Amino acid sequence: MSFTTYYTASSLDGFIADAEHSLDWLLTRKNDGSGPMGYDLFIAEIGAIVMGANTYQWLLDHESGPWPYTMPAWVVTHREFDARPGHDIRFTSEPIPAIHQQMVAAAGDKKLWVVGGGGLAAEFAEHGLLDEIIVSFAPVTLGSGAPIFPARQELRPVEVALNGELVCARYEVVK
Repeated sequence: MSFTTYYTASSLDGFIADAEHSLDWLLTRKNDGSGPMGYDLFIAEIGAIVMGANTYQWLLDHESGPWPYTMPAWVVTHREFDARPGHDIRFTSEPIPAIHQQMVAAAGDKKLWVVGGGGLAAEFAEHGLLDEIIVSFAPVTLGSGAPIFPARQELRPVEVALNGELVCARYEVVK
């Protein structure tokens, strides 16, 4: 399968992290992982993930437990990172189409997830390799920070739901 989703959360004013790269504004929000567009239901369909170096660094800095993903992960970076023994994490600076091909091969019949950030998701879209965007909007404004998707992209709304404090929306990427 070659279905690629950018699944993320955003402040109401369009930021996925605040100016200090914090997600505190999001992590305190009540929602149901098994509810509408919830994480538990989403992650069960994912066979491979990709993230940028900043997202990976955030995970290293803030996740105190074990690596949270069981599927192969690509980290798009020019930085050097230590390997996480026992986990399939691939550090790469290859072109996005090449990374996408590798992810498709690894995922089998499951979907692909662009974890973040927004710039990486926009690169996938630029190459015609992004199929949908799912956003959970938190009831907060940040004023500045990392933008959700720093490029122009036409989208078609497909689904809207309320999950706890989050307003969730699924959009099809218009190609």
